[in-house]
Amino acid sequence: MDQGQHPGSRYSLARLAVLLGVLTLLTACSMGQMVVRGSQTILDSGIESMNRETDLQLARQAMPANLKLLEGMLIEDPNNTELLIYAAEGFHGYSFGFVEREDPARAKQLYRRCYAHAKQALHVAGIDIDPETAAPDAVETAVSKAGNKAVPALFWTASCLAKWINLSRDDMSLVASLANTAIMMQRVMDLDNEFYYGGPHIFFGVYYGGRAPMLGGDFSRAEAEFRRAAEINDNKLLIVDLLQAEFLDRQRLDQQAFHNRLMAILAAPDDLYPEMALVNGIAKQQAAILLGYEGEWF
Repeated sequence: MDQGQHPGSRYSLARLAVLLGVLTLLTACSMGQMVVRGSQTILDSGIESMNRETDLQLARQAMPANLKLLEGMLIEDPNNTELLIYAAEGFHGYSFGFVEREDPARAKQLYRRCYAHAKQALHVAGIDIDPETAAPDAVETAVSKAGNKAVPALFWTASCLAKWINLSRDDMSLVASLANTAIMMQRVMDLDNEFYYGGPHIFFGVYYGGRAPMLGGDFSRAEAEFRRAAEINDNKLLIVDLLQAEFLDRQRLDQQAFHNRLMAILAAPDDLYPEMALVNGIAKQQAAILLGYEGEWF
């Protein structure tokens, strides 16, 4: 130690270094962001709890508040990929499960918000395209470089955009971007075909099953995609059967398959898939609704 150095100065300098480090951290990451990021394990548990919910009315009433909480957290941390994906997934699930059949106009706007969150996650992942306006070759080039970390953003961007398009068929400029949803989802399929309970297979089951062959449909491929999605979930995810009935069986004009598939959903045990009880409950509710259209559709 230098003769003129105070004995505590070494420790004072150490404390100063620590303080400067903390200040640097707080400059790079605001207190709000730190709180948000520290809360994400709680969000994980909340989403798991919601997926296990068996009371559809409780879920319906709870989800809007949860969605606004997520959007509030995103104000503090707007480029947080996990929060963006949670928000996209949440708006998609709420719209599909509780809004679309009752109020398609409102659902269209909710799917648009779903898409905005997913697209932001896509940009954070380094895929700087706007799939609702980009040319298919530009989308193909951009997503070809995507790796596994971009799978959630690609999946939800494609899913939310497809639902927005489905409820906007009078907007031909938007409808023209449908091909881009398939390009993005094919990249997900290439990287992780079992992502989100076989979601890419469910997507393509609807994509190819919901249109006549002269309009780009492919019933054989749709059937194979639905079969693979069912296999991935050990035939326990009832939403697969619901969508196969609504899109493929209906498009084929196969009334017997439509009827039998929906009746099987209604007869399935309530505890068939506890981890996805909410989705299965929604499938049962919607199966009953679709059976009410049987006489009109066939």
